[in-house]
Amino acid sequence: MQLMVMVLNRVEVLDTLLEKLMEDGICGATILSSTGMVRELAKSGEDFPIFGGSLRMLLDPERKESKTLFMVLTDEKVEQAKKIIREVVGDLSKPDTGVIFTLPVLSTEGVEF
Repeated sequence: MQLMVMVLNRVEVLDTLLEKLMEDGICGATILSSTGMVRELAKSGEDFPIFGGSLRMLLDPERKESKTLFMVLTDEKVEQAKKIIREVVGDLSKPDTGVIFTLPVLSTEGVEF
């Protein structure tokens, strides 16, 4: 089992993503509203030298927050979920799309597969 964490910046595709996951038998995600560190720092109005210029230029000014999804998946479902995410969200190597990672889960209670 694995915990898949996804930070979704393209929040406009959230409903489509959830529908596609459910169609493929992937259910039970927990979704939280979240804000990234760069966006939070940009609110201060200061430019930080480590970013080499204005933070505001890197950000989509219309997007106020991201969504963070947590899903406990069997190992077999992880690759299915990644495929669906790439289809709906697009190329995650592009800026301001999203990030996914997984962590091993040693035990669960209250989770059905």
